[in-house]
Amino acid sequence: MAFRGRKVWLWRWRRNPLRRRADAVEAWVVLGFGVLTVLTGVLAGLAASRSVEHGLARERAEWRPVVARLSEPAPAQPPSHARESRGERVWARARWTAPDGTVRSGHLRVRAGSAAGTGVTVWTDERGSLVARPATVSEARLRASLIGTLAGVSAAAVPVAGGGLVRRRLERRRMDEWDTEWARLGPLWSRKTG
Repeated sequence: MAFRGRKVWLWRWRRNPLRRRADAVEAWVVLGFGVLTVLTGVLAGLAASRSVEHGLARERAEWRPVVARLSEPAPAQPPSHARESRGERVWARARWTAPDGTVRSGHLRVRAGSAAGTGVTVWTDERGSLVARPATVSEARLRASLIGTLAGVSAAAVPVAGGGLVRRRLERRRMDEWDTEWARLGPLWSRKTG
């Protein structure tokens, strides 16, 4: 194991006769890509988070609960081929009124054995189509922060990868320079002094 000595911080920026131009360039490249990584990650994360939160707030504002009435009695029990019972819920046909006054119909999941005419609260969009219940404010914040974090990390990976490629190229160039110098100076070291 080679002795490394103590770690010297910011050595690439200090004046040193052993420091090469490539060392200083690499230091600036690492700093630049580090700043770019942080900025890219934060900005992409914030943009994605705001977009998701805005979209979910729009859904909460536009989607409305309506009461749908079963147009036929629901089956008494779930079909035998159903994988899970989900609290004994079955599909049944129902009707509801859209915001424009037209009557819509479709299949809903309701309690098994519900009678025709039973009211079921469903959520519809501005056209009257069935939608899922919109996310609450706290659910929207959680979802937006998770998606924002994922988007930020994903976006930050691009400058990290780019910085790694540039550093690898600089390292290869530095090794080529050392090979050139060694080819020039190596034979001088191998001479015998007498």
